[in-house]
Amino acid sequence: MARNVEFDEQLAVSKAMDVFWRKGYNGTTMRDLTEAMGINSSSLYNTIGDKHELFIRSLTHFTESRMRAALKQLEPIKSPLKAIEKFIQSSAHAITNEPNSCLAIKTTFEVAATDKQVQQIIKADNDFTYNLLITLVEKAIEKGEIKVSQDSAMLTDYIINHFTGWHESFIIHKDKVRVKKMAAFLVQQISL
Repeated sequence: MARNVEFDEQLAVSKAMDVFWRKGYNGTTMRDLTEAMGINSSSLYNTIGDKHELFIRSLTHFTESRMRAALKQLEPIKSPLKAIEKFIQSSAHAITNEPNSCLAIKTTFEVAATDKQVQQIIKADNDFTYNLLITLVEKAIEKGEIKVSQDSAMLTDYIINHFTGWHESFIIHKDKVRVKKMAAFLVQQISL
């Protein structure tokens, strides 16, 4: 019986995540959440907690799912440079094909400045991306696939910081080709 409740809670969190993703934290009402989850507000409070707790669980679900997906996607790629290229291309694809932009980036600008729990989740997500990429950059440098005049930490920061700019560009211009060209240029720059 407990297993079914856990499954239902996970499904409810996933549905709530979609609402937060679409409307943002501040734009989402308890009514939006209970309607999407198919439960009443007392059930929400009794099983999951308040809106903030549900948001924390939703954001955690989003970031952990994204981490698992990245590891699964990059695992079979033997060349560190090819793995970096795949990560960059996948990021550009996600930016230009997600109807609501990135939940983590939206949350960073909407809530993270004043919410310590949200900051911790976003920082853990960023740390994961940074550690994944710096490991690949260092391996690519060791193999001679990347020849850099700067250190691997700077190159990793350089790569990661492009993603936020691409999000902004796509939100403003809705131009997939523009973002994909920027991604191709970034790949070209690190491959020199």
